[in-house]
Amino acid sequence: MTLKTQLIGHLKGLLDERMAVAWAAMDAAQASANEASKSSAGDKYETARAMGQLDRNMHARQYEQARQERAVLERVSENEATKRVAVGTLVKTTSSWYFIAVSVGAVALEGTTVLAVSAASPVGQVLIGKQAGEPFLFQGKKQQIESIY
Repeated sequence: MTLKTQLIGHLKGLLDERMAVAWAAMDAAQASANEASKSSAGDKYETARAMGQLDRNMHARQYEQARQERAVLERVSENEATKRVAVGTLVKTTSSWYFIAVSVGAVALEGTTVLAVSAASPVGQVLIGKQAGEPFLFQGKKQQIESIY
């Protein structure tokens, strides 16, 4: 199993977990908002319902973000070789490994740390379209692409 295949599987698992946590939190916030009972304190009931709804909406956004990132991973080919950096490529540079697909951050697999970033991230924008052997400048540091998977 290649590093890229392992990485994609690991990221899918992480995103599935994020979706499950966000869904459970969203349900809990909705239940809390629904259970808020009227009290003699006047606006306390409406405030509790509004806060519960805000929490539910925040968790719904988190769920949707994870779902969209998971959809991006579903479209990534684990075996397709490309000559240029694109969405779904694993890139080895002189200083780091990057996986251009979803913004998850640093992932450690088999003693290798890979930075999972989106194409819209600053480093993603610098790398997209480059070829192996091509130098690039990121955060004032000159690097070179060693290989693309």
